[in-house]
Amino acid sequence: MFGTKKDKFYSDRQDSERSLISESVSIEGTVTSSGAVDIAGLVKGPVNSKEVIIKDTGSVTGSIESDRCEIYGHMEGKVNAQQIVVGSTGVVKGDLVFGETLRTEEGADIEGYIKKGNSLSRDEGKIKDILFAGGDNKDDKKPKKNGKPAVVA
Repeated sequence: MFGTKKDKFYSDRQDSERSLISESVSIEGTVTSSGAVDIAGLVKGPVNSKEVIIKDTGSVTGSIESDRCEIYGHMEGKVNAQQIVVGSTGVVKGDLVFGETLRTEEGADIEGYIKKGNSLSRDEGKIKDILFAGGDNKDDKKPKKNGKPAVVA
């Protein structure tokens, strides 16, 4: 359909629209968007987007990195965003790291640490994940037996 222009079409496209993961949808894996994502269904995995809204019926198990994040449903994992809103129906089990503002409505349920800090932009977070993926911890490289670190004399 696009002929030789197909690659140019996909590389030039910038998604500024909203994407919806509806109530009947369940996704296991990474969700990435350059626009906004509304989640009314279930996502198991990290979400990277400019704006993320977890609706009342939505649930995310994994991390979120965004510029703005609103949580009205269930979130289990770390949220790293410039602006965070936890609505009255929101349940968060994980840490909240925000750069600019954090707003919680009466009735919000948060179990985790809240920290105002230098919230990473989405691109900086990806770079750090790549740089530190291997880890320098020598204990991580010790052989394990039955899920426990081996005893070294």
